[in-house]
Amino acid sequence: MESARRPHAEEYDDGALDSYSATVMRVAEAVTPHVAAIEMTSNRRNGRFRVGAGSAVLFTEDGYLLTNSHVVAGTHQGHAAFADGSRTDLELVGVDPLSDLAVVRGRAPRVAPAQFGDAETLRVGQLVIAVGNPLGLAGSVTAGVVSGLGRAIPVWQGSNRRVIEDVIQTDAALNAGSSGGALADSHGRIVGINTAVAGAGLGLAVPINATTRRIISALLKDGRVRRAYLGVVSTPSRLGASAVIRTGQRDGLRVVEVLAGSPADRAGLQAGDFILTAGSRPVSNAESLQKLLFADAIGQPLPIRVLRDGKELDLVALPEEMAANG
Repeated sequence: MESARRPHAEEYDDGALDSYSATVMRVAEAVTPHVAAIEMTSNRRNGRFRVGAGSAVLFTEDGYLLTNSHVVAGTHQGHAAFADGSRTDLELVGVDPLSDLAVVRGRAPRVAPAQFGDAETLRVGQLVIAVGNPLGLAGSVTAGVVSGLGRAIPVWQGSNRRVIEDVIQTDAALNAGSSGGALADSHGRIVGINTAVAGAGLGLAVPINATTRRIISALLKDGRVRRAYLGVVSTPSRLGASAVIRTGQRDGLRVVEVLAGSPADRAGLQAGDFILTAGSRPVSNAESLQKLLFADAIGQPLPIRVLRDGKELDLVALPEEMAANG
């Protein structure tokens, strides 16, 4: 009797590749219709000029799209083009520089809105697919994995320096035109809005989560988000074994940088500190801190407990209102 043939390693590889390819193709087909190429313009004395360009994600049936605030900065109008060839004029609804999110509106589209997921379910190593319009190439798709979660990054906008909180880091390639495009999970749900504001090739996305939904609601209602500002660049981090025993916490936020002159600076926070609690609540990622920094926190004392050189310190910050330009 002939023994069963063992498949070669190449056959396993082909099967895995086929499965990977099938997932990416399925998600790309589902998500691409919801992602528009947008061009923002400004009227000047001698005509209309393009000011910014990127991507946007349709998220309502009546024509509201989500994009990056840096894509629409300084503009109030533009136009969008969808993959099916339809086009619409756009008007700016609202911007939030701190989250790098903005809402624009066109006429009711011919396609259904995208389905939002929840970035809080993401795990490092998970497959994600980015859809956008890099270099004007509409409907471009790149795939990668989640490289990091809960990042906070400092970026420059003109002469202003600001911090984008709680971003997703991915190795899916992104370029300037990808900004405002969709980051989707393997089920085709939008879990992030891509942002290339930190530089070409660095894959970052603003997560879709409870805080983001609160921001979007404020933009739809008021055109802006009143935010409290601390001025720390941080990253989630596991505490050492002795710190876990001492504090009763396994995770915290490691302070990477404190912006000079910021409320955090005046409160005495330093690079290298581990933030354990804020407002008496444990913080383990950027979103848990960001949830505390909406309008009702402006000008109110915020107790912050940090771990520094093995010792717990209690500090008090006085958050300020984030300026309209971030």
